[in-house]
Amino acid sequence: MTRLAALLRRLRCDERAIAMVEFALTAPIFLLVLMGIFDYSWQMYAQQVLQGAVSEAARDSTLETYADSQTALDTRVSDQVRRVFRNADVRFSRKSYDRFEQVGIEERYTDANGNGSYDAGECYDDSNGNGRWDPDRGRDGNGGADDVTLYTVSMSFDRVLPVWRMLGQPQSTTLSYSTVLRNQPFATGSDANPDSCP
Repeated sequence: MTRLAALLRRLRCDERAIAMVEFALTAPIFLLVLMGIFDYSWQMYAQQVLQGAVSEAARDSTLETYADSQTALDTRVSDQVRRVFRNADVRFSRKSYDRFEQVGIEERYTDANGNGSYDAGECYDDSNGNGRWDPDRGRDGNGGADDVTLYTVSMSFDRVLPVWRMLGQPQSTTLSYSTVLRNQPFATGSDANPDSCP
C-alpha cells in the first residue's frame, strides 16, 4: 500500500506534459471555432463572386446588344461562378416593372370589403398579364425598352468544411443576389394591362 501511495504522490506532483492535457481540453473548441471562421470566410467569398458576376452581367443586359440573348448572359454568370465553385447549382430569375417604385409591390386591387387584403372576386389591375391577382406585379422576363428589371441569381453549393454536418445541419447552402436596373430605351415599351373584374 505504501508503494501505491508513494506512486500517487509522485504523479500528483509531476507537472510534466500538463500542456498536453490542457490542449486536449481546449483543442476541440478551438478547432471548431477555427473551422467556423474558415467556413464563414469561404461563404463571404462566394457571396462576393456571385455579386460581381451578377453586377457585370446585369449592366450588360440593359443594353440593346444583349436584350435578346439572356441565355448568353446567364451562361456567362454561371461560368464565372463555376470557376471557383465547380459544382454550384446556379439559377436565374428576372421580373420586369414599369417603374422602380413598383419592384416587389402587389398588383392594385379594389378592396370592396375593406379588410386590407385581396379577396377572390375583387377587381384588380392585371399588371403582369397572367390572368390572376399576384402579390408581386412584376412580369417574368427582362421586359422591354425603358422597363425596370429585377435580376436575381441564386447559387447552391456544398460547404468546404464539415462544420455544419458536425452540428447536425445541412452541408449545402444557398446564396442569392439581386440587382435592379433600367433597360435602355431601344424600342417601344409595353403598355399596362387593363383592369380585370371577375
